[in-house]
Amino acid sequence: MGCKDQVVPGLICGEDICKLREAVCVHVEKVYDNCREKDCVEDAVVDFVDNVQDLINNAIKVKTKDAEVVAVLADLEDVPFKRGFFTVNVRYKIRVVCEFCYKDVTGNIVNSSPKVGYVWFSKTVILFGSEGKVKIFRSVDANQSVPLTCEGCNDGCGGLIEQDNLPIIKVEVAEPLVLNTRIKRVHEKHHHCDDDRSEINAMIGPQRRVVVTLGIFSIIKLVRLVQLLIPAFNFCYPNKECIASTDENPCDIFDSIEFPLDQFFPPQRFDLGGAEERKC
Repeated sequence: MGCKDQVVPGLICGEDICKLREAVCVHVEKVYDNCREKDCVEDAVVDFVDNVQDLINNAIKVKTKDAEVVAVLADLEDVPFKRGFFTVNVRYKIRVVCEFCYKDVTGNIVNSSPKVGYVWFSKTVILFGSEGKVKIFRSVDANQSVPLTCEGCNDGCGGLIEQDNLPIIKVEVAEPLVLNTRIKRVHEKHHHCDDDRSEINAMIGPQRRVVVTLGIFSIIKLVRLVQLLIPAFNFCYPNKECIASTDENPCDIFDSIEFPLDQFFPPQRFDLGGAEERKC
């Protein structure tokens, strides 16, 4: 296959190298360190939005219909005596939807409506994030998500916003796998104050609570904004026109879709890779 005159996004061949036009300086996020995590969160107590204690007390069984990570909180701290390393504290907020099976007043076994609850899971990792003590000032960005302070932003004189130079935490997480759901008696702490207003933690229970066991796959990264020198072919111009689906040509759009053979013939073990070769 011959090479095209214009290099487009995708695979390149050896002849494309001679089409390099310049070395450009770009401002990008460079990954300084990262790790992958495979966590089994065992018997995490579900805190339900509604009061479902009567359902829990009378339930024959419970199952989780859905689970998803809805928020991730993270912060970092310097590791003492280990330059450039940071302790990264990550906390996942996981939304779960449970359904209870119980006997009604007539003795029939029925299912409840879905009940929403939340599970919190925390973990700590140590990653290298390098060093940097400079202050960064930049023009105002309405979509800025990094905590900033602003000096002179409202004085009409082109004030710039300031941000620190700490590494940025990035967390990529797959939706949790629900491994088990059950009702378990759990001892809980009860917080109250005595006459002197000092807090007392007393153990109460055990109370019947819903607990879930979840499998979580995640990648945690520390990145920094840096300037990198990279080779460039050209500006990235679009090389094809957009195809719009309208009421006038729905069949034309359908004709452009390839027949989904893989949906009718599911892949075999050796098609997916990782399977051992069969010895004849």
